[in-house]
Amino acid sequence: MISSNYLNKIFCGDALKILKNLPDNFVDMGITSPPYNKGENKRGWLVKNVKYSASSDKLPEKDYQNLQIKVLNELFRIIKEGGSFFYNHKLRWEKGELYHPIDWLRKTKWIIRQEIIWDRMIAANIRGWRFWQVEERIYWLYKPKNKNLIGEELKSKHALLTSIWRFSPEKNNSHPAPFPIELPTRVIYSIMDDNKGTIIDPYCGSGTTLVVAKILGHNFIGIDISQEYVNNSYQRLKNFENEKIKVIEELQKHVVNKTFQDRKKNNKFTGRFSNQNKKQKFIEVSLFDNKD
Repeated sequence: MISSNYLNKIFCGDALKILKNLPDNFVDMGITSPPYNKGENKRGWLVKNVKYSASSDKLPEKDYQNLQIKVLNELFRIIKEGGSFFYNHKLRWEKGELYHPIDWLRKTKWIIRQEIIWDRMIAANIRGWRFWQVEERIYWLYKPKNKNLIGEELKSKHALLTSIWRFSPEKNNSHPAPFPIELPTRVIYSIMDDNKGTIIDPYCGSGTTLVVAKILGHNFIGIDISQEYVNNSYQRLKNFENEKIKVIEELQKHVVNKTFQDRKKNNKFTGRFSNQNKKQKFIEVSLFDNKD
């Protein structure tokens, strides 16, 4: 049974190996931020170099990208048709070469539906080689259903939050690179809305995605190579009630007074689609269409 064997558990081990053992088409959506392959030698004035428990972050770049392609393709198999996966990564600059996540995302089976900018408002490595890099990318990946490459439309209350998200990094966490809890909250609630399902995070780290899934009433599946992080995540899940306030604050941002359809129905401004705008165009044409 899927429910007893996989749901609401955190698996300790290599993400790719564990994903290969999961069934096809049974997860609704997911979100993750993998180790960035930063080489463990990058440090700045604000943070030490990032080192993870039980894993190395210094693969040859070609091997790293190939690994990410394989992981993402396994997730494509596991997630249901019509499902989504959100992939957080940053641009890296190494010895004069820019590594962009799009380089390997285009080699996966996923449709890249949108690139979202996460404005962290703070730079980890403050030096003058480039403008201080305060942003990361979040890619909305989509698995088509019935050859529909577009997918369903977001509700207005979610779409109005735009494609630039401003969250400060999480500060009170023993993990070296945790999500702020608001980030997976926005992702999960925007896609699932009030529907319930199963959420996966194959590099779950300190368990932030899993805590959000539990607070919002979803099942979850977590994977992490570190037993220390797995233990910490289970502890957080036991005390999930303590983290509800930030989740609720994020949910309160998903509000719209009038949808596009409401404004259109009541002849209010809806950009180039408004009835008023169409009348104005007609008047302008009539004024200058004088044959006398």
